[in-house]
Amino acid sequence: QVGLVESGGGLVQPGGSLRLSCAASGIIFSRYYMAWYRQAPGKPRELVAEVSTGGSTAYADSVKGRFAASRDNAKNTLHLQMSSLKPEDTAVYYCHTKTFLHGELWGQGTQVTVSS
Repeated sequence: QVGLVESGGGLVQPGGSLRLSCAASGIIFSRYYMAWYRQAPGKPRELVAEVSTGGSTAYADSVKGRFAASRDNAKNTLHLQMSSLKPEDTAVYYCHTKTFLHGELWGQGTQVTVSS
């Protein structure tokens, strides 16, 4: 079965950390660019981080220096290590890729809430 499944979200205090994971199935994971997006209530979905097939990364300005994306091709898994979290990081976080056979894939999302 083809799909992406995120995990690791939750409630964290400002300044805290969380690690999100995205498990891919049914695709040759190592061949595809992967990305993390997020969507806060009432706002459009925005790109947070990108990881190339070779592991190179790029980040939105709002998370640079605080978030680190990585991939484990042996485990078909994408990660997002989030540190120094702020209330404005509160959103549903989604894993995304574009494939040759199956088009765009999105996970179901995982909720991250930063609040004291």
